[in-house]
Amino acid sequence: MTTELLEIQPSELKFTFEVKKQSSCSIQLGNKSDQYVAYKVKTTSPKKYCVRPNIGVIKPNATCDFTVTMQAQRVAPPDLHCKDKFLIQSTVIPTGTTEEEITSAMFSRDGEKNIQERKLKVVLISPPPSPVLVPRNGEAKQDPYTATTVQKDKVKSGAENIPPPLKLDNAKLELVKFCFGMLLRVLRELNLLRTRMR
Repeated sequence: MTTELLEIQPSELKFTFEVKKQSSCSIQLGNKSDQYVAYKVKTTSPKKYCVRPNIGVIKPNATCDFTVTMQAQRVAPPDLHCKDKFLIQSTVIPTGTTEEEITSAMFSRDGEKNIQERKLKVVLISPPPSPVLVPRNGEAKQDPYTATTVQKDKVKSGAENIPPPLKLDNAKLELVKFCFGMLLRVLRELNLLRTRMR
């Protein structure tokens, strides 16, 4: 049985999923052999992810990291279920080989070349819920436990994570009404000016 060349941590790619936001995660590769090892990262959805670096050289008993960035998505998948997968290929290369010298041919299965492959699945997790606002005057208190549960359910069902409505005290409410009134007055004046200019 062939000894594994690489130790891969973690064993799956976890992304915190938020609609219209990028998300990244890092994978560490550890060379378990006493030889130089080249690696290459592939994915089933190349337009959706950016891998940096997607190829590399790991010296004997050394480690290296690569970062995967999931592009911003317009909609959440149902139940945050994702079928995307990544493939990490690795092979022994001559001592002293640099990243610039790595070619696709090194990872093609021809002859007695030992190409090892590991598949990693993508796991989407919902972001931590935003804190619930409770007014100081004690009016219309919202149970933080209930709010948290509702938000989590919304994320799981594929809807956007909508924060709880902001509660305003009387002074702030009056200020908002005053500003709104002023805005309406300015708009009326502008309309009158436009009418006169015609």
